[in-house]
Amino acid sequence: MHLTPEESAEVERRIAALEARTGVQVVAAVVARSDHYPELPWVAFALGASLGALATSLADLIRPDWATSGAAVLHGVAILAAGAACALAAVLVPGFARLFLRVTRADGEVLQRAEGMFLEREVFRVPARTGLLLLASLFERRVVVVPDVGFRERVGPAEWRAVVDRMTPALAAGRPGEALQVGLAALEDLLAQEGFSARGAAAAHPLPDRPVEEREA
Repeated sequence: MHLTPEESAEVERRIAALEARTGVQVVAAVVARSDHYPELPWVAFALGASLGALATSLADLIRPDWATSGAAVLHGVAILAAGAACALAAVLVPGFARLFLRVTRADGEVLQRAEGMFLEREVFRVPARTGLLLLASLFERRVVVVPDVGFRERVGPAEWRAVVDRMTPALAAGRPGEALQVGLAALEDLLAQEGFSARGAAAAHPLPDRPVEEREA
């Protein structure tokens, strides 16, 4: 799991406190990644093969006396081995694979995953449309807040962005539990400042307070 039992319990407690104070409903989620990104090993392979070809060419220039009748075969093996090593690293080492992930691709996939989960969890059924989803995607190191239309006139994109920015350092450091706790605390303060209150709120569509954890897209 992405969260320890203690972290999960603390996140659940913070969600309950936020909902009791503001009258909104929150779903917090942690996912391993928002897409499989099948192109990343191939991009890594291309880089490794290119570097392998460069290395063998430089070796021939520096020591032309090494060239033999079997040199072409050895060069081919070296180039393919370099490419295969990089492709394998992209599969096994998330940090290496992230080097080949375009920012726009990551942003789009995480947003799409969050919007899909918003619908799957039926966050839209909260009375007054004051439900929101807070999603942290570990591989991409990105956070998305998906608010329903009940927040539209009172909370703007810059304010949601400020919540995300507070969460990002902990997520980038591999501490999703801390990231969620920081984000929920920031959300509670923001919504309270904007006048959201449990007093007079309609009976809410019950959403689980326990954080959602999913391994793969």
